[in-house]
Amino acid sequence: MKEDVLEQVVDDYLQLKGYFTTHNLRFRPSADHPDYETQQDSVHSDIDVVGFLPTDRTRRRVVTVTCKSWQAGFDARQKLLQMRGDLSNPKRETWRHFRELWQPKWSQAFRDEVERLTGRTQFTYVVAATKFTGSWSPEQAETEWNADATISTNLAGNRLEFWELSRMWGEVVAAMTHTTANSEIGRLAQLLKAAGLTE
Repeated sequence: MKEDVLEQVVDDYLQLKGYFTTHNLRFRPSADHPDYETQQDSVHSDIDVVGFLPTDRTRRRVVTVTCKSWQAGFDARQKLLQMRGDLSNPKRETWRHFRELWQPKWSQAFRDEVERLTGRTQFTYVVAATKFTGSWSPEQAETEWNADATISTNLAGNRLEFWELSRMWGEVVAAMTHTTANSEIGRLAQLLKAAGLTE
């Protein structure tokens, strides 16, 4: 199955920065975990894109990206308040979109899988969104989410960042040359740039 368009842009963006990438990192809590519930925990969750940059010696060597390609946009303040229980949730509870940030058994499974794949316990966790809505900028959202005790504990000292589609797309388009790109999104960016549709 083809990844969604936001995932493809994230993939091109990371490769532009020199990362090797892989998709759909699957994880679920261990059946041995004391809080494991068969009905709730037997189905895998996944992180959309993982980037690995061998030359980087910081926690940015590994980047894990969850993509929220919601056309209505991403309201970071609303989502955090919903996860905390300070604001009513939609039909599907918000924390279920961020299991690895909110539930210790899922965060442990996520960190274990990142380490298994990359050999690293340090990483940068990214939420990529189509656009940001609400009162918080991506920078304020990063401050607030990183300061949240539950998220901070479940990320085990790793940092969270928010990336917006417009920024990534702008950098991908700017980097396009006349050499044929090696991805569908890259080729689209080249054609749009050549046609003057990216100004």
